[in-house]
Amino acid sequence: MFFILVSCASTQDTGYGVNISTENNEANEIESINNQVFDDLSDVQKSSNYVLQAGDLVEIKVFMEPDMDRVLRISYNGTVTYPLVGNVKIGGYCVSDAEQQLAEKLKYYIRNPQVSMLIKEYSNKMVYVLGQVKKPSELSIPPEKSITVLEAITSVGGFTDIANTSKIKVLRMEKGKQKSIDVDVNAITKQGNKSLDIELMPGDVVFVPQSMF
Repeated sequence: MFFILVSCASTQDTGYGVNISTENNEANEIESINNQVFDDLSDVQKSSNYVLQAGDLVEIKVFMEPDMDRVLRISYNGTVTYPLVGNVKIGGYCVSDAEQQLAEKLKYYIRNPQVSMLIKEYSNKMVYVLGQVKKPSELSIPPEKSITVLEAITSVGGFTDIANTSKIKVLRMEKGKQKSIDVDVNAITKQGNKSLDIELMPGDVVFVPQSMF
């Protein structure tokens, strides 16, 4: 769901107190997390049978066709405008059915098109909890209420036995750019620092990494 493009040079001291190799390591870590999040989101969205609706923002990819990558908002009448095929109705379908709808239209232009679709932003208030939790899933934020990182993790059954509870990341889109927020649940639960238990925003992804043994 979230992607960062980072351009890196060879290892050297930049003169600003920043070592390029450190930036490379951080970029590689973020890219790895982004890839895992994309895969987990795809699985959750397909299993949830969520019905696409007007206002949802979707990312559409066609395997081996990078020029066809698009991020589109579903219009009021449930359609998106996609290259080669024009207006396609996907509103009212779950993600897997919407992928098939688009693939059917593209097959006249692309041989055996493999379409993948990801919901990047819901018209209603949704958040995701992914990674090393008991039941990775999407959560709806109740109207007129808020939900924190710890509450969201509790709602999906808590951590697995191999979760790294001190290095949780909240991935958030702000003005078209990804923001990564580190959250240490150990500091919240064991040290009582409740100020670290931030409120989640619609579209946030809570990612719990695996512990490194």
